[in-house]
Amino acid sequence: MDLHTTVERAQRLKDLHAQHRPLVLPTVWDVWSARTAVAAGFPALTIGSHPLADSRGADDHEGQTFAEVIAAVAPIIAAVDVPVSVDLEAGYGQKPADLVAGLIEAGGVGPNIEDTVHSDGGRVRSTEEHAAFVAGLRAAADDAGVPVWVNGRTDLFLHAQDPAGVLDEAVERLRALERAGADSVYPVGIQDDDELLTAVTGAVGIPVNSTAHPVKHDLERFRRLGVGRVTYGPLLQFALTDTMKDMLKPWAP
Repeated sequence: MDLHTTVERAQRLKDLHAQHRPLVLPTVWDVWSARTAVAAGFPALTIGSHPLADSRGADDHEGQTFAEVIAAVAPIIAAVDVPVSVDLEAGYGQKPADLVAGLIEAGGVGPNIEDTVHSDGGRVRSTEEHAAFVAGLRAAADDAGVPVWVNGRTDLFLHAQDPAGVLDEAVERLRALERAGADSVYPVGIQDDDELLTAVTGAVGIPVNSTAHPVKHDLERFRRLGVGRVTYGPLLQFALTDTMKDMLKPWAP
C-alpha cells in the first residue's frame, strides 16, 4: 500500500475516534471476516493476535514471528478500504521503530501493544518500561510521518487475583502511557466490572478501550460507562465458533 493511502487511513482512524464514543472496531483475522465486517457497516477494523493465530494454526502469545504476522495482515488490510489497526502483542522482541516500519509497510495504521512480554517468559513490563516502549512507537510514527493510533494495553487487571486491588497501580500505568503518547489505553479484563471501568475512564483524558462480546454485552452500557473504544479480542471468533458448531451438529454422523 502506498504511503499516501496509509497516511489518509491513519487520519481517518483518528477522526473516527473523535466522532464515535465508543468507536467499535470489530476484531477480524482474515480477508473474509474483514470484508464481512465492512459490509456490515463498520468504518474501521482491528486484527487480533489471538484470532489471527487460530486462523493460521499458530499459538497466541507471540507464537508467530513479527515477519509472519506482517505477511499475514498485509493482504487483509489491502482487501478493505477502511483503516485497520493491528494487535502486535508485546512487540515480538522487536524495537519500536521496527514495529512501526513493518506496520506501515503492511498498510496498518494503529498498533496495539501490551505489557506482558511473552517472548521473555511472560514477564510484565514495569510502568516505566512500558511507557518508554509506547514513547518509542510514538516517536517512530512521527519520524515516519504517519499518525498511527497507538493503543497502549495493560494486563495488570488480567493477572491480578483481585483486580480492584491493583486499580491504583493500573491507573498510574495508564496515565504514564497517556503521557508517553498513547492515543488510547486498554486495561484488559474488566469489561464486566462497572466500577473499575468507570474508575479508569475517569482517570485518563484519552479513550479507554474495552473488550466486548458481540452478543453478551450491550453497546449502550459501554457508552454510559465512558468507554471510548470497543474491540472484541477473540470473542467474536469464539461466538462464531459456537454458532457454527450448533449449525453443523445436526449434520454430523
